[in-house]
Formats: sequence, structure tokens, C-alpha cells
Amino acid sequence: MLTRFSIPTVILAFFCGNHPAVGWESPRQPGIGVAPAAIVIGFVGGMVQHNNVVHSEVQLATRLRNDYPSSVQVRVFENRRGREARREILRLLDVNHDGTLSNAEKLAARIAIYGHSWGASETVTLARALGKEGIPVLLTVQVDSISKPGENDESIPANVAQAVNFYQRRGLVHGRSHIRAADASSTQILGNFQLDYKSRTVNCEGYPWYARAFMRPHIEIESDPNLWRQVESLIRSRLHLSVPDSSKFPAARQVPDKNDERRKAGA
Repeated sequence: MLTRFSIPTVILAFFCGNHPAVGWESPRQPGIGVAPAAIVIGFVGGMVQHNNVVHSEVQLATRLRNDYPSSVQVRVFENRRGREARREILRLLDVNHDGTLSNAEKLAARIAIYGHSWGASETVTLARALGKEGIPVLLTVQVDSISKPGENDESIPANVAQAVNFYQRRGLVHGRSHIRAADASSTQILGNFQLDYKSRTVNCEGYPWYARAFMRPHIEIESDPNLWRQVESLIRSRLHLSVPDSSKFPAARQVPDKNDERRKAGA
């Protein structure tokens, strides 16, 4: 059975500075004059600042802003600012600026959310909050997800059309190895993909010494350019944006879900 390493909260607080989708997707709805721009929300991990360009989450947001200055609204938040991110999404979806969201405005949403570490946990929490408002999410991406106190980063809510989880298993801090759909008829789990940095190293220049010393694999996955090209490709694809040549992206290794294997064997 796959398990997640239980990491004390204080450690992260100190160290971390083309399948058709199922779900609620409706790119354009009658009843609104202008379709809202696509929205991409990123969350950084630990105590990292939202504008710290050392981190791949911030670099990805910059690339998307540069490529789509008017058609995509991109925001990056500290993982403790999930409520602020929700308010910003509601503001962006309110295309007629009347202060409330109609059903048409909600269902016209095209939203992708991604994050690393605690930011990945906040990714799921934000998606769940949007679901309570009746707002669909096209894609959630979790990178080495570490559950924040009081949050559930394993169960993906039914308003999410597709979700993917990337993780590594080495070092003091490593992420959740398995996510699941709360409602498999509404959410497609694209996979739980394990990456390993034992035989190759990733440049972690710019990170503090204690992060490189005590949690290197956790920041290597955050700094892995090949992984983040895959994340970027997924976001572009789900938002129907131009997609880079995926042939240059090395495939991550997927680890079979032993629980699924046991269920199939017992069927």
C-alpha cells in the first residue's frame, strides 16, 4: 500500500522559503456578453514569496503571461493566501461587473490551478472551495504535495475535470504518492507519476543552504525543468492554448496503484 511520509509542520515552515475531459467544462455559455479569460492560479510552497523568481511556479506564470498577455489571467499566491486567490477568481469571472456571479458566468470558467509542496495542498483546497460555489476547474496539478494542517490533498473534488500528481519519495520531505477522485464519474485522474533524482541531479542554485542540505530531492523536483515543461504543456492543452512540442518532454515514471491491483485481482 502506498503511503505518504508524515512530515512535521514546523520543518516545512522553517525550510521551505489527450483524453477528453469529464466534469463541468463549458467554455462559452449563453447569457454573458463576453467570455471570461482563461485563469491560471499558481501556489508556491513553504514560506516562499509569490514573486520569488528562483522558483519554477513563478517562472511558469511569467512565461504564460508573456505568451498570452490578454487571453489568460495568471496569478501566483503564497499558499497561505488561498482565500485571496478565491476572491480574485470570483472578480475575474464577473465579466459584467455587477458584483455577483450568474450561473452562466460560473459555468464559462476555464481555470487551471497548480502548486508545489504546501502550494499543491492549497491547490486542492482552492478547487474544493470553488466547487462549493458551483465553479468548475479544468485541471489541478500537484507537485510533491505536502498536506497542510486541516487540509485534504488526496481527494480531488468533483468540480475538477482532470487532475495529475507528480511526486518523489526520497529525502526528509517527500510528497503524496497517490491522489484519487471523490467522484470518478466527474474527475479523471491523469496519473500519479513518480520521479527520482538519485541518478541525476538538478541545479538548485538560488535556494538557501539548509534547503539544499536537508530537503534536496523536494526542491529538485520543484526545480526540474523537464517536469515543469510537462506541467506547462498540460495547462496549455487543457485551456486550448498553443502547446509546445511534447516530444522533447521525457516521460515521468508512473507507479502502479497497488490498491487498484488488489481490487482487480479480487474482481
